[in-house]
Amino acid sequence: MPLPRYDDLPPAPRGGRLGWGLFGAGDNAGLLNLQTPERVAAAAAEIQRGVVFPLSAEVRLFDPPMFGRRRAVHRVLTTPEDPGLDDELDSFNPQSSSQWDSLGHVPYATDAFYNGATKDDVMNRGRGTIDHWARRGIAGRGVLLDVEQVLGDGFDPGAAVALSVADLERCRAAARVEWRPGDILVLHTGFGRWYLAQDQAAREKAANERTLTAAGVEHTEDMARYLWDSHVSAVVSDSPSVEVWPPDWSRESRPFGFLHRMLIGSFGMGLGELWWTADLADDCRQDGRHTMFISSAPLNVAGGISSPPNALAFK
Repeated sequence: MPLPRYDDLPPAPRGGRLGWGLFGAGDNAGLLNLQTPERVAAAAAEIQRGVVFPLSAEVRLFDPPMFGRRRAVHRVLTTPEDPGLDDELDSFNPQSSSQWDSLGHVPYATDAFYNGATKDDVMNRGRGTIDHWARRGIAGRGVLLDVEQVLGDGFDPGAAVALSVADLERCRAAARVEWRPGDILVLHTGFGRWYLAQDQAAREKAANERTLTAAGVEHTEDMARYLWDSHVSAVVSDSPSVEVWPPDWSRESRPFGFLHRMLIGSFGMGLGELWWTADLADDCRQDGRHTMFISSAPLNVAGGISSPPNALAFK
């Protein structure tokens, strides 16, 4: 059954429209339900050259991690009586590098997570947590929108540039693609390589959410409408938050000032951040094809709120 358009969704109690209940009252997968077997099989036709692009950045690339998250400590374990080696990660925050946000990460409003789950439901009954996606897997057609190339000289991925619906449409037209239900939108801003070029002082500034600035989609109902009506299952980006940072935290801007509230909390849309998209974007520029097959295997952690994507793009 096709999804309704944004303007046909029921009004949400605190602004915007509500995407709850479309896949059943107990649904925990959200818009990933659009990745049906038929659509996944069709997306496999995107694999034409057999080249693979890993989309996960190194676990400790962002140092210090953003938003006050802890840096993972990696240790190699050895004992005199064993010639083999083991290792472990300590203080591992799954959102310190490339990540998925689960549907239990951000609510639409206080104590109103996707599909009406409460905070207690998320924490104690596993509503909307990452293991639901891990058990089903994530796979489908990816569409890369090359913001860095289309906006061209003067565009700064490390500045608070709000990308409009018109900007995304320019990128889509340049890519010569049409949206299909269940697509994964890959938003390439160039933030990953920009970050690698920064000195330690700039990285310290980026680590603090009060001083961080980054390009991303604008905080507007028009953007929420556009993303819903595109019927994408997820939006992933090389930027820290998919949406422009900083958000607008004012009461008057709700629920669009921090668009996570709508995309995750109302729509059940997958959001992926700090993905490594640079090599994939380079290849899209070279072969002129901006579609690919994407697979992702989140960590199967019962009750988990986030996960590294463990994602691959195949062309």
